[in-house]
Amino acid sequence: MTVGKQQDPFSLHTADNGVVTLRLNEWLTSFPWLTAGFTTRKGGVGQKPWDELNTALHVGDHTDAVIENRRLVSAAAGLAFDAWTCAEQVHGCDAAVVDAASAGSGRLSREDAIQGKDVLVTNTPGVMLTMFYADCVPLWFVDPVNRAVGLAHAGWRGSVAGAASEAVRTMQREFSSSPDELRAAIGPSIRGCCYEVDENIAQHFKQDPSECLSPSSSPGRYMLDLAKFNRHKLTEAGILPKHIEISDYCTSCQTDLFFSHRKEKGSTGRMAAWIAVTR
Repeated sequence: MTVGKQQDPFSLHTADNGVVTLRLNEWLTSFPWLTAGFTTRKGGVGQKPWDELNTALHVGDHTDAVIENRRLVSAAAGLAFDAWTCAEQVHGCDAAVVDAASAGSGRLSREDAIQGKDVLVTNTPGVMLTMFYADCVPLWFVDPVNRAVGLAHAGWRGSVAGAASEAVRTMQREFSSSPDELRAAIGPSIRGCCYEVDENIAQHFKQDPSECLSPSSSPGRYMLDLAKFNRHKLTEAGILPKHIEISDYCTSCQTDLFFSHRKEKGSTGRMAAWIAVTR
């Protein structure tokens, strides 16, 4: 079953096991050799405040529930759970190249995750790159020529550090990807309608030509749209605007569908983004 917001490039899908995810409409048809998507909070086994589909081990949820949720998401994506590969994210921009030897890292524990990375790339079929979000910006990358993929996690620190451009550079270096051939997608995140920041954060964005910053109704505070900022950074890195999909979903506006760290005051779960070359 598929329902969703009209005009948004992502639409909701409910898998046979009940897991509700977002999929990119165009990528579903254009790239039949990959799977990519974003989880919601619906369809898992978790209890409050992580209900239902928390996929992260670092938020206080029961380990067995998180692992079961990861199994459910893997199945919904059409992949074996052994393929689930994740990093210990640090709000930076360092990248890791994932090959067959590192496939499956982090699926059962944080200790054996790929440490200190916020960008993952691979061209190895059957490797499910995953990362975790609850307001930060998920970024997907596809090289349709060389059949390589990437995933990035961009909070405000990672966005400023250049997670988007680092993903492009890494794919250029490792897979000979041409930026003008790359496809990118920006998924659900807290948007400018809800993300109020202070001067300390705003100063990093005031000169950016993306116009991602606007005045707040509160003196000395601003509204920040990281999705808009990252879209500009992708184009700066050479990705054509027509090759960038951007979601209008705001995680803070829709806590019936998404976890939001800010809206729920830190007591919440995490969604997962995934991407994999399937053949």
